[in-house]
Amino acid sequence: MMSVVRWLVGAALFLALLFLSLDNAETVTLRFFRVATWQTPLVFVVFVAFVAGVALGLASGALRNVRLRRQLRRMRREGSRASPVAPAPHGAAPERTPTPDGQPPFGIG
Repeated sequence: MMSVVRWLVGAALFLALLFLSLDNAETVTLRFFRVATWQTPLVFVVFVAFVAGVALGLASGALRNVRLRRQLRRMRREGSRASPVAPAPHGAAPERTPTPDGQPPFGIG
């Protein structure tokens, strides 16, 4: 279901940008800090801005994906080193080990 919504949003965005670009075909002048100027169609400027935004979004998603995979690998390594714990019987409550000062952990009482 989410993939259908994603495709519909992508198609709507594409059509909106297409009609925007077709309506704005006149030439604009880009000035780079009063050092250089460049004349180009406004369609090209909008397209470049869109592509740059998509590229930044994909790069940030890829970086997050790499970070999460690295974290998952580390957690799996740490989990394989830990001693196996026998599963608790069905319905068993977690153990309430008191802290060194005799208080239950996290205010459980």
